[in-house]
Amino acid sequence: MIVNKTEMETKGFIDIYVDPKTDFVLEINKLKKEKNAIILAHYYQTGDIQDIADFIGDSLKLSQEAASTQADIILFAGVHFMAETAKILSPTKKVIVPDLLAGCSLADSCPAVDFAAFKAQYPDHIVVSYVNTTAEVKALSDIICTSSNAVEIIKSIPKDQPIIFGPDKNLGNYVSAQAGREMVIWNGACHVHRQFSLDRILALKKSNPTAKIIAHPECEKPILLISDYIGSTSALLSFAKKDSAQSFIVATESGILHQMRKACPDKLFIAAPPDDATCACSDCEYMKLNTLKKLYIALKYEQPEVDVPEELRVKAYKSIKRMLEISEKLGL
Repeated sequence: MIVNKTEMETKGFIDIYVDPKTDFVLEINKLKKEKNAIILAHYYQTGDIQDIADFIGDSLKLSQEAASTQADIILFAGVHFMAETAKILSPTKKVIVPDLLAGCSLADSCPAVDFAAFKAQYPDHIVVSYVNTTAEVKALSDIICTSSNAVEIIKSIPKDQPIIFGPDKNLGNYVSAQAGREMVIWNGACHVHRQFSLDRILALKKSNPTAKIIAHPECEKPILLISDYIGSTSALLSFAKKDSAQSFIVATESGILHQMRKACPDKLFIAAPPDDATCACSDCEYMKLNTLKKLYIALKYEQPEVDVPEELRVKAYKSIKRMLEISEKLGL
């Protein structure tokens, strides 16, 4: 029996009995056909979820892929803000998630009410926000960016125009240095990328001297300074495929290693360790809330559904649209 809405919001997902012998892959594929549904999986999902997905990638790219399809239902295996973005780009499609509690520490570090007050302190500033934000923060922003295009987006803004950048301080500082622009930066961070241990990574490098260190720009500055390559999750994957190195120490969420190992089975990929000495890799606790069982239940009952009120959706879409317009103009 499906739990009521209040219980669902508390528990995060619809908790019903499922026969332990259920072949989730088989049943999910059946339901996809019956319901004209697609599954989106972020790179940080577990390997079994990535393997059943129709599209795998970074958050905004996934939402764009979904918008281009004729699917009636989008099942987004990621975190909440990603599902919101999918709904913003596909308002007529039903968007569901495996677990409502799959949130984002970075998005949570930037509450809309606080960001609005912060923005009000700088009325002459244009607001550029990272896509890893809630719909409410997107609606407060002038332009959205991704880790792939952030530097070029900032460079495209006239030099006499002051800028607010949020919510990730590490990405903001990296972009500021690369673009040569001073910005007012919101003090937010991703719990995965801020916890990498410099000492443990250097110890790994000593044990694997030919390995290249590759890192996401959300990492702390000391990690970026020792990295051989810095890029978005998809850029890290592309670099690993093309580069001649045979081993890599990867400083981002460990889920991407699944795609790296599939693409390059002859190469060695080592997850960069966090400060926690008991862990060998850095996982996003929210991403890992999703399971095949939860995907099956969500698709079967078409819940929990993520919706964005139309007035908010339109405001949030404007900032995304502006980014897409700039990206097209710049050929990004």
